[in-house]
Amino acid sequence: MYPARFRYEAPRSLDEALDLLRTYGDGAKVLAGGQSLIPMVKLRFANPELLVDINNIPVLDYHREEAGGTLAIGALCRHVDLEYSVLLGDRRPLVASAAPLIADPIVRNRGTLVGSLCHADPQGDWASVMLALDGEVVAAGATGRRVIPMADFVTGPFQTALLPGELAVEARVPAPKGTPSGRYLKLERRVGDFATVGVAVAVETSGGKVVRAGIALTGVGANNIKAVEAERVLVGCELDAATVEEAGRLAAEAARPRTDHRGSAEYKRHVVRTFVKRALESSVPVAA
Repeated sequence: MYPARFRYEAPRSLDEALDLLRTYGDGAKVLAGGQSLIPMVKLRFANPELLVDINNIPVLDYHREEAGGTLAIGALCRHVDLEYSVLLGDRRPLVASAAPLIADPIVRNRGTLVGSLCHADPQGDWASVMLALDGEVVAAGATGRRVIPMADFVTGPFQTALLPGELAVEARVPAPKGTPSGRYLKLERRVGDFATVGVAVAVETSGGKVVRAGIALTGVGANNIKAVEAERVLVGCELDAATVEEAGRLAAEAARPRTDHRGSAEYKRHVVRTFVKRALESSVPVAA
């Protein structure tokens, strides 16, 4: 199909982009990587009056560790930038683990982490990673900037807390409280497919005990799910076989899968449980 007619603008500054978004409100869509938006426009699932292409705004193309240890990821940082980043490594193991699993190389070369968060697909991988890491999204608008916790950012399938006229300019991950470990595990029917089940696990330890834990689930609910009870059972404990088993069980209980062509709800819960246990066992030495 061909898209409906729309106006196209490619501003060269953030202020210019915000002026366009303020003028058109809900009628404007932001184009960064376009890996989700362009197919939706071609199929007329989205019919914007205006496409605001932000690719000519170089100040949004970065990922860096800021003072205090916060990881800041600009709106034009591509998946591939994170996949091959020398900055992440042992400091951000969950982000480093997830980056190579995003879609396929073609998508990773153009798509962006911030764009994925704004698309708010329940099967999007980055939202689970950000939930597990207690991340935030920075939105810029006419009245300045505001910080939205990732737990509040996605309000429903393909819906976010962004207001008309706002632009998500950055994703932020707070500095770790202890020694970080983490892993993203993803079950897919073939490479590049959406996740049948995805699990993001982040653990930070100090003195042999867990000081912060994050567990989030992909593809097993109407939104990405933060497995709060599974996180709580880990904090303050040494990781032993019983604790890992209980975290897996609670994460599976938090899942809300539906039976579909990818598998039964029971099967998907089993995968959640298995993946959480596997991620915990491989990320942190488990006490005997």
